[in-house]
Amino acid sequence: MQVSHPSTTQISSNSRHMGLGQIQSWSEHTFGIAGEATNGFFKITIYNESIIRIQVSKSELFDSNPYAVVVEPKATDFKASETDQYLIIESEMIHLSLQKSNSALCFRDHKGNILNEDDSLGIAWIGTEVNCYKKVQKDEHYLGLGEKTGGLDRKGKAFTNWNTDYFGYGIEDDPLYMSIPFYLGVHEGGNYGIFFDNPHKSVFNFGASTNRFMYFGAEDGDMDYYFIHRPTLSEIISEYTHLTGKMQMPPKWALGFQQCRYSYYPDSEVKTLAQTFRDKDMPADVIYLDIHHMEAYKVFTFDGEKFPDAKSLIKELKKKGFRVVVIMDPGIKAEDNYTPYVEGKEKGLFVTYPDGQEYQGQVWPGWCAFPDFTKEETRNWWGEKMKFYEDAGVDGYWTDMNEPASWGQFTPNLIEFSFEGTGASHRKARNVYGMQMARSAQEGAVKQRKKERPFILTRSGYSGIQRYAAAWTGDNVASEEHMLAGVRLVNSLGMSGVAFSGFDVGGFAGEASKSLFARWMSIGAFTPLFRAHSMINSNDAEPWAFGEEVEEISRNYMKFRYGILPTLYSKFYKSTQDGLPLSQSLAIHFPLDKKVYSSAYQNQFIFCDAFLVAPVESTKEITKVYLPEGGWYYLYSDDFYSGSKEIYMDCPLNYLPVLIKSGSTFTMQSPVSHTGEKHDGILRVHVYRGEKGSTFVHYEDDGNSFDYTKGSYFQREISYDPDQKALTFKQCDGNYHSDFSELEIFFHGFQMDTVQVNGKNHAVNQQDFAFLGKLTEFDPLPEHDHPYHEIKNLKSIKIKHDKNEILISGLL
Repeated sequence: MQVSHPSTTQISSNSRHMGLGQIQSWSEHTFGIAGEATNGFFKITIYNESIIRIQVSKSELFDSNPYAVVVEPKATDFKASETDQYLIIESEMIHLSLQKSNSALCFRDHKGNILNEDDSLGIAWIGTEVNCYKKVQKDEHYLGLGEKTGGLDRKGKAFTNWNTDYFGYGIEDDPLYMSIPFYLGVHEGGNYGIFFDNPHKSVFNFGASTNRFMYFGAEDGDMDYYFIHRPTLSEIISEYTHLTGKMQMPPKWALGFQQCRYSYYPDSEVKTLAQTFRDKDMPADVIYLDIHHMEAYKVFTFDGEKFPDAKSLIKELKKKGFRVVVIMDPGIKAEDNYTPYVEGKEKGLFVTYPDGQEYQGQVWPGWCAFPDFTKEETRNWWGEKMKFYEDAGVDGYWTDMNEPASWGQFTPNLIEFSFEGTGASHRKARNVYGMQMARSAQEGAVKQRKKERPFILTRSGYSGIQRYAAAWTGDNVASEEHMLAGVRLVNSLGMSGVAFSGFDVGGFAGEASKSLFARWMSIGAFTPLFRAHSMINSNDAEPWAFGEEVEEISRNYMKFRYGILPTLYSKFYKSTQDGLPLSQSLAIHFPLDKKVYSSAYQNQFIFCDAFLVAPVESTKEITKVYLPEGGWYYLYSDDFYSGSKEIYMDCPLNYLPVLIKSGSTFTMQSPVSHTGEKHDGILRVHVYRGEKGSTFVHYEDDGNSFDYTKGSYFQREISYDPDQKALTFKQCDGNYHSDFSELEIFFHGFQMDTVQVNGKNHAVNQQDFAFLGKLTEFDPLPEHDHPYHEIKNLKSIKIKHDKNEILISGLL
């Protein structure tokens, strides 16, 4: 019998570039157009006036990716037309032309400016690999891509999306734990965003090893991307989170300080830890239990020796104001007398090989089976198993090792997942696995505790993960470089829809020096997730473990963090509405300012719309800070600086460089030891004089339940108008009674001695004021004294806080 072989031509064509080719036919559909080209099919869908979806496939049936996008296209006015050379489709914001000869796309704004255009190579395949080749616009910057190391501007680099367990990663290493294939493009012609919704291993090359184009693509699946255009980057990020969802309002306790270690045990050590926070007057809300809380590292167990009565322990911690978060790893020990394994096997809930045999990999418990979280039945089962932790009183869940990780770091690609019934190999399912585990944890937490908001923290995820969990940047290293890299990672995650994120303060691997830990704590206070974490077999790394000076610096910034809780809580709520991050790279606000991309200033960010934070190494005593356009007040002294310039600032360990944007407003409360403790009932409103005003939306609810979704909230706008020389507290919305009965308003940079409150004269008080406490002078030598800043003669008034509009005028 003669065996036939593919011809040389067939082999070669299969491994060479093959473009989509010439347009053969097209027709209009409800939301756009669709058609056929020489080598494939295309579909263009108008999602709204700002978002256009591009789908290209070799098949008439396009791939379904059910996890990231949560909205359907809405009826939008658009116009489709044809010329000799182009198919043209226009919405209110975007003008798209499709070249008939090669299917190359060009996106313009409504004024005709080119935003983004394909290279003549367009969309093409190399075997199963699909890529989209784009021209680079003049002076174009590339931002985002989620959890990616390196500089703020991605230009000249290439990145891979393949969720990876990477202990002690380097500050330029890639890939890491999370894949978010969304980036922002910035140039003088305009701004845009591209979200490539293909969960296979994908690559974004922004000009590495080529000066012709940038491109993005995946090893398999369709070319399926969403093009987003609005005038500002903030609006583009909001549109992206319109597509992929916004975070839900977290419980207030999740905004407090969180202490973790691999691991705290036995229970007596956990009790001592909690008591030490209270004895040392260091505010904190959360204690984590890492893998040593389990029996032989098996999820849904407590170690009978280390934690003989977990329920009583957690009850005791709650009396001190602490919430407990436990780790949950996906690996289920393959043990015949272990109930979760027996149940999962009987129900067919584990990942399998193509022949139906159960896949096992080694993790902490040994050989483990892995739940298939892309299957609804598995997610429901996991949520039911979480009753074990609910019965013990656990408050939050930390999903770790969910890339999924296993020893050997090379999961076989042939293993199979449900993928919501459509079936998929590891190649397609890996990048969504962690996200679906986080989803299972969130849904399970709500199932077990229906009246309380869940808190889930995840290591791995995909676009849309913000709907289910907060994120942290994995196993970082105790170094100056990692501290600053963590800032960039959090800012990049924020640009990519993940507003609630943080890093391991102090570094997980290795041991921080005294100065490094102090500086990291000060930066952490201005991070959405404020969590310290350290590794087994390392020195203690709690805020008091580095000596008295570091303890006092840490306490100062922890107390400042708890002081600004009203601002934090209000901005978290704002993010649930607009999808914008709390930590915002300067590039979001000043995208065409070249200085914000420089290595000297790329780490600076705006926190909660008011604070300009300039992270700096702990080894420096003076640093350069870039002030963008506008006016800026030094937080600690009210010294004023005009913007659009570089300045030198002192940066002793006890004073992280932080400035306040002129014209802005933020709010504070009295000190508390945890978020559940009552404050003194006075809302402290800090207003900064400026040429431009601002509006701060103050928001309150009960901090824990879902009642806010039914109208039980308190919300009011606080608007500063410099032209009218007035501060207005608008009438409040919502049915919740404010926790604050009085307002104390601090006027920074103002000169008046009296103001009018609703038309009546009101005397202005003066006082010396400090945001941070004075450090103890442990060394009697005066040259070792710590600097201390006070704002001298700060003006303020105190008035009743009621629901009616309050107008304060005469601000000079």
